[in-house]
Amino acid sequence: MAFFIEYPSCLGSIILESDDGLSLSALSIKSEAKDAFFENSHSRETLKIFDQARKWLDAYFKRKKVSPFDLPLSPHGGGDFARSVWRRLCSIPYGETATYGELAKEIARVRGIAKMSAQAVGGAVGRNPIAIIIPCHRVVGANGNLTGYAGGLELKVKLLKIEGAYKPHFFFPRNRSQF
Repeated sequence: MAFFIEYPSCLGSIILESDDGLSLSALSIKSEAKDAFFENSHSRETLKIFDQARKWLDAYFKRKKVSPFDLPLSPHGGGDFARSVWRRLCSIPYGETATYGELAKEIARVRGIAKMSAQAVGGAVGRNPIAIIIPCHRVVGANGNLTGYAGGLELKVKLLKIEGAYKPHFFFPRNRSQF
């Protein structure tokens, strides 16, 4: 049986899910598409894991440094590769960012291979089922550019601002003589 609870936040309602009642298996921002699923599918129960996750989120939204390793996590889905990427995401410090390329190099080194595709890493990052806690929002493009985020770039910016990690980049046309 799956369990869930709704957590109100400055970002909107957050849905916390647990498949086993002992660990967190998903965290997502509630959307209209998820409303029917949320309202009809699962048992709403107060569990120790939800109390722990609420305390973690309370601290996070108060801009306190928190670690994903403070919670028991068992993310939905994902094969060995995706799970290795998600574990690496958890080691990106609060308030910092990493690029897809940096993650790919680190994962290649750990796996003992010469090279890893940044695009493959990006695919795994995009399938992260425990948003915010497994900090996929801390991953940026090669030049520090903000790139895709399942919740939208506006949400990614908000999360990075909470952590003090948002660094806007301004790009100007190469030929400025037209101005």
